[in-house]
Amino acid sequence: MKTNKTKPAARSSRTGRAAAGVGTIAAAVALLATAAQAPALAQGAADPTDPASDVFAHVDYRDCPTDLPAGVDRDKWRCEVTVGYSHFKLGGITVPDMKPITLTHAEGPLPDGTSGQVFGTLRADATPVPGGLLGRTGRNPLLGLAIQPEYGGYADFLGTGTDKGALDMKFRLVSPLLGERCTVGTDAHPVALHLRKDGPSTWLSKNPPLVRFSAYDRTLTVPAATGCGPLTRLVNHRFGLPAKTGESGITYTAYYTFKTYDQLPAA
Repeated sequence: MKTNKTKPAARSSRTGRAAAGVGTIAAAVALLATAAQAPALAQGAADPTDPASDVFAHVDYRDCPTDLPAGVDRDKWRCEVTVGYSHFKLGGITVPDMKPITLTHAEGPLPDGTSGQVFGTLRADATPVPGGLLGRTGRNPLLGLAIQPEYGGYADFLGTGTDKGALDMKFRLVSPLLGERCTVGTDAHPVALHLRKDGPSTWLSKNPPLVRFSAYDRTLTVPAATGCGPLTRLVNHRFGLPAKTGESGITYTAYYTFKTYDQLPAA
């Protein structure tokens, strides 16, 4: 169901002194990485040449919401699973081939005749960031960096016309040196996507149903990373964060399929 939230206020720009401090931190990180050992980050393959052939490997109707609004006809509601292949630019970092992002939600008619929706899950594996933590090529596993999309607390998939809806996201930064709490965006200050449709939708299959569409958002505002400990300044310098509107963006090709609730196993 729709949930409104307060969006983050405008952010101040970085200072020259902060940038200078980053150089010192980066040198210390490189020295630490040379001396220590840690398991390497898993390196994922790029998107398949034909993503449609891979879609159903990511579909799992067990994520369908079971707590639908009171009084609805469950047989008229459907669970939609959308598998998205995206190219993200977050501040100064471009991740051209994100691993698939799988979104599950339910939608259907409410008792008053309007349309309703219930969010289910967002699932995605971490995608390696080119250049790692310091923006340099190399094989030291401590300097590896990956980015893992997560749900940011708000979703609206009932778009109309060229509007494909809205989705708040967080991006967890995965690195042996960053701990488990380092994220770009939080529930209070997420990365808010407002997707616009790019061309018509295409039915690829009727049984099972499979529809493809493309969308984009070139108006993202991205907050600074938080929870990265003593390397927070380094991470924000690496990503060029916080980033103003227009400095980040996403292009998104999605494939969705669905089942009505009478086709799903009983909860």
